[in-house]
Amino acid sequence: MKPVNVSEYEALAQPKIEAGAWDFYQGGSDDEVTLRANRSAFERIRLRPRVLVDVSSITMQTSVLGIPLAMPIMVAPTSSHCVAYPEGECATARGVGMAGSLMIASCVSTRTLEDIAEEAHTVQCPLFFQLYVFNDMQITEGLVRRAEQAGYRAIVLTVDTPRLGRRERDLRNNVIIPPLPHRAANFADGHPLFRPVLTWEMLSWLRDITSLPILLKGILTAEDALLAVQHGVDGIIVSNHGGRQLDGGLASIEALPEVVEAVEGRCEVYVDGGIRRGTDVLKALALGARAVLIGRPVLWGLAVDGSEGVRDILGLLRAELELAMALSGRPTLASIDRSLVKLP
Repeated sequence: MKPVNVSEYEALAQPKIEAGAWDFYQGGSDDEVTLRANRSAFERIRLRPRVLVDVSSITMQTSVLGIPLAMPIMVAPTSSHCVAYPEGECATARGVGMAGSLMIASCVSTRTLEDIAEEAHTVQCPLFFQLYVFNDMQITEGLVRRAEQAGYRAIVLTVDTPRLGRRERDLRNNVIIPPLPHRAANFADGHPLFRPVLTWEMLSWLRDITSLPILLKGILTAEDALLAVQHGVDGIIVSNHGGRQLDGGLASIEALPEVVEAVEGRCEVYVDGGIRRGTDVLKALALGARAVLIGRPVLWGLAVDGSEGVRDILGLLRAELELAMALSGRPTLASIDRSLVKLP
């Protein structure tokens, strides 16, 4: 029987992926407190539905940085898709395009950024490129220039990884990134070292070498959101890296309201982390996100049924969001506001 929700895809995906690689996909850092909080924080937020509203027609088309999307649900950067499915990120891009969404490709992908872009072009899937800053700045600059040349629409700089979090599942399984026998396809000589110092000055350097919009992924506080705006970023992704970095940090949905308030509409704000239902998407939109990003569920869909599984994951969330909008009396994205939610 075809899965009827995201969690059923998770159960079907696990037997298809080697145990150590499954832990790599699923795990968080230390005691995984923040990993669990990303889900439990959504469960504590309650909805305040309105009734006797005409919801005979629900519209959820939107745009991100001016790019039209069929829904306010995008795909977050995750590494090592070939671990889940032989075609890896190329199959993911195909599924995302078929669903009318947007994909952020990880720089630590198991298919090259050019191969991903070529596949994405066939299904009109817009792409952003996620960037780590490496110790060898020539490698970092080369990735940016390759992404620009391949047709990526924005650079998403991950800013919450001065060091990797202590991911104890990976330590027990002796897992490296990407898990063997796969390789980081964008690098000729293996995964390079992260740059030990990453500061706000890096944005000036990045702005000098590319004309693409720049988003920052990994902001969790109003203070950093203000600095991001002052440095002219085009978007902020409120994210705790799926609970894989600082354990005990805020759940992403908990951090979203203060970031939105600090930004005051001066750049677009998105959120990832723990989104498993259309009602989760609705809550994030009510708290000010322009769109959400999903990570692990895409990998589950990919493992179960390749690009069709990816499309179905996005389709399930879209259908759930449509129903949640109707049942809460919010027929358009513009009608979704803070009055829809009650925070704990």
